[in-house]
Amino acid sequence: MMATPVTAELAAREAAAIFPTYRRQPVAFVQGEGAWLVDAEGRRYLDFLSGISVTALGHAHPAVAEAVAEQARRLVHVSNLYYTEPQIALAERLKATLGWPDAWAFFCNSGAEANEAAIKLARLYGKARGEGKVNIVALEGGFHGRLLGALLLTGDPAKHAPFQPLGDWVRHVPYDDPDALHKAVDENTCAVWIEVVQGEGGVRVVPDEVLVAAREACDRVDALLVDDEVQTGLGRLGAWYGWQTTAVTPDVVCLAKALGNGLPIGAIVAHGEAAKAFGPGDHASTFGGGPVVCAAALKVLEVIAHEGLVARAATLGQALTARLAALGEGRPLVQGVRGRGLLQALVLSRPLAAVVTARALDEGLVVNAVASDALRLAPPLLIGEAELDEMAARLGRALDAVT
Repeated sequence: MMATPVTAELAAREAAAIFPTYRRQPVAFVQGEGAWLVDAEGRRYLDFLSGISVTALGHAHPAVAEAVAEQARRLVHVSNLYYTEPQIALAERLKATLGWPDAWAFFCNSGAEANEAAIKLARLYGKARGEGKVNIVALEGGFHGRLLGALLLTGDPAKHAPFQPLGDWVRHVPYDDPDALHKAVDENTCAVWIEVVQGEGGVRVVPDEVLVAAREACDRVDALLVDDEVQTGLGRLGAWYGWQTTAVTPDVVCLAKALGNGLPIGAIVAHGEAAKAFGPGDHASTFGGGPVVCAAALKVLEVIAHEGLVARAATLGQALTARLAALGEGRPLVQGVRGRGLLQALVLSRPLAAVVTARALDEGLVVNAVASDALRLAPPLLIGEAELDEMAARLGRALDAVT
């Protein structure tokens, strides 16, 4: 896609004002509604990325917008030196969706911050049981954010290299090797970090055997199992949380992305002994859990529950798999499909995902190259059968153009 005059002008202004940390696609979006985006020229795009698994209720959801506006008219910020009811109500609601009546929550502003908070929680938990119990085992291919601690957890050496030294307190093991995980966990391990589906790792489903091994290893050495649900939580996999599609229960979950449907909010929720690790002064956030973002999150959870979107994601996930599998018929470029619920990847036989993504954008379809040979699709939970058909038609044309 060639940049339009409006986009080219914005690109020139950005180049003089913003660090070049992002590789932008040549389009400027100015409006959204439901599963659709509109660019500066008025062209409509079908959004099957949801801002990277963020806008689970689609763009400009009226109930969320009204909740934000109503709260903003009353109170925006007072800091965490004082009580605010929306934050407490949100913690109570998250406990209910998790089924953890003894849980406690901590609120922050992003997924990376949630993982950083969980690192501190895990270290305090470990040090209470032994001074050297501060190490963590994580999975290769995992992604947990770009702050320094979360970056070290992330199982991608290429992302570590520019910022070394990051420390040596994290050990990574293959995402599909339960024996390696068991061997890596010892008495100095305070936590094991997992994702049920590795979003940034290429939408790879972590085998159940690895998840079970992680739970067993944590129980063996009294460590915490921390589940990063930033991309997989809140209905996307066809359950409230990804771990609920498996045979294991974590001690801590990290949340963000869909929780605010686009507003910046993250959280960790811990239960059992893990919930007792934090005390006054151990962690804090000036903006974390502010009234406006908590009002948005409460409305997000209400809409998901009221409209049955968790079960819908499971059903529509099967339909999405069928559409993607059909795209492989007669197309050697398509190798297969992987993922779960409404977080899936179309796997290619050649490393042409970036090229297909660009051609899809030409067709008015938003997806992304999550790996050199994989396209990530994460549509809103409100997506319909007709929009699945439209996606398949547009992506099919993009695949044919590249072939």
